[in-house]
Amino acid sequence: MFWRMVRGTLFRQKGKMLMVAFTIALGASLATAMLNVMLDVGDKVNQELKTYGANISVLPRGASLLDDLYGVSEGSGVSDKYLNEAELGKIKTIFWAFNIVDFTPYLNARARLVSAPAGTGEVKLVGTWFSRHLELPTGESLDTGMRNLKSWWDLRGRWLADSDTGSVMAGEAAAAKYGLKLGDTVAFQTGEGSREFTLEGIFSAGGDEDEAFYLPLASAQEMAGRPGLVSRVEVSALTTPDNELSRRAAQDPKSLSIKEHETWYCTAYVSAICYQIDEVITDAVSKPIRQVAESEGAILEKTQLLMLLITILSLAGSALGISNLVTASVMERAAEIGLLKAIGAYDGPISALVLTEIIITGILGGTAGYFAGLGFAQVIGRSVFGSAIDIKPMVIPLVAVLVSLVTLAGSLPSVRLLLSLRPAEVLHGR
Repeated sequence: MFWRMVRGTLFRQKGKMLMVAFTIALGASLATAMLNVMLDVGDKVNQELKTYGANISVLPRGASLLDDLYGVSEGSGVSDKYLNEAELGKIKTIFWAFNIVDFTPYLNARARLVSAPAGTGEVKLVGTWFSRHLELPTGESLDTGMRNLKSWWDLRGRWLADSDTGSVMAGEAAAAKYGLKLGDTVAFQTGEGSREFTLEGIFSAGGDEDEAFYLPLASAQEMAGRPGLVSRVEVSALTTPDNELSRRAAQDPKSLSIKEHETWYCTAYVSAICYQIDEVITDAVSKPIRQVAESEGAILEKTQLLMLLITILSLAGSALGISNLVTASVMERAAEIGLLKAIGAYDGPISALVLTEIIITGILGGTAGYFAGLGFAQVIGRSVFGSAIDIKPMVIPLVAVLVSLVTLAGSLPSVRLLLSLRPAEVLHGR
C-alpha cells in the first residue's frame, strides 16, 4: 500500500516532481563541475603560471651565502663559485621529478663590446641553453631550455639554437644603447680573446635582462674560460601552496619530527623540491623565487575559494527551489493528507511517505545532475585551461552527501507544514 501511494503520487504530480528533479539536477551538476575543477585546478593554474617563468633559483653555496649576507648577486665578480653543468640532469631524478616542468642554466660573464654602430662599452654576456635535449641518468629524455622557460618574452628575429655558436641575442635596452639591429655583426672581447657574432634576435623581457646579451652556453663558457661550469640554474616546478609545515621546514628541516619530515618531503612544497635539488647537485643552494611562489599560492587559494562559494550558492539555491516546490505539492495534497490523518494515519508514516517521494526524485535528479556536471567540468577545462579536467572519484560520495543534505533541508518546511495540518480544518476547506 505504501509503495502504491508513492508511485501514484509520483505519476499524479509528475509535473512538480520533474521540476524538483530538475532543481536537484541543476544543483548537483554545478556542484559536480565545481568540485572536479576545484580538485584539479591546482595543476591547471600552476601550468598556466609556469609560462611566466621559474619559481626556483639554484646557486652555488658560496654565491648564495654572499647574496644572503651582503646582497652580492652572482655574476658580480665577487664570487668565484660555480655549478657543474654535467650534474644538471640529476634535477629530473628527485622524488618530485615529474613536477619539474623546465630548467635552464646560466653563465654570466663580463665582456667589452668592441664593435658596434653606436660605440663600445662594458656589457654583460649570459650563456644559456636555448633548447637542449638531455638523456637522463634514469634512461629517460628531456627537452628543456630558455625557449620554453621564457616563452612570454617579446622577440624580434628568432630564438637561437644551442648549435648557433656564432649568433647572439640582445636585450632591447642593450640594442638601443649601441644602435644595433637584426643582422649586425658585433664583437666581444674578454680575457680569453675576442669573437664576432651575428645578432639574430632582439628581445624585451621587462627587466634587467634587457641590458644583456644572450648566447649559447658553450660560447659563453669558452669566452669566460669556464668550460663545463654555470653560474646558476632556474627551475620551473609545479608546487603545492605553502602552509605552516612547509614554512617550518624551510627554516630548518631538522626541527621536524620523523612523521612531519616524511609528510613534508612527500608533498610538492617548493621548500621540499628545493631540498631535494640540493641533495643531488654538489654544493648547491636552491631558493624559491618568493614573488612567484607566493603569487601561485595566493591565486590558487582564491580560485579554489571561488569554486567553493559557487558550489555553496548553487546548493543553497537548489534547497530554496526544492522547499518552494515541495511545499506547494503538500498544499495541493492537503485534503488527501487530512483524510489520511482522519482515518488514523500518524504523522510519522505520512512524513515518511512525503520524504520517500522526495528522496526518489532526488536520486533521479542527482544522478542526472552528476553526469551533466561531468560535461560542464570538461567545458570549463577546455575553455579556461585548454585541457580536460581529471575526473575525481571522491567527488561521487561528496555530491551524494551534499544532494542528500540539500534535499532534506529543502523538505523541512514542507514536513513542518504537513505536521501542522488539522484534519477537521482541511476537510472543511479551511
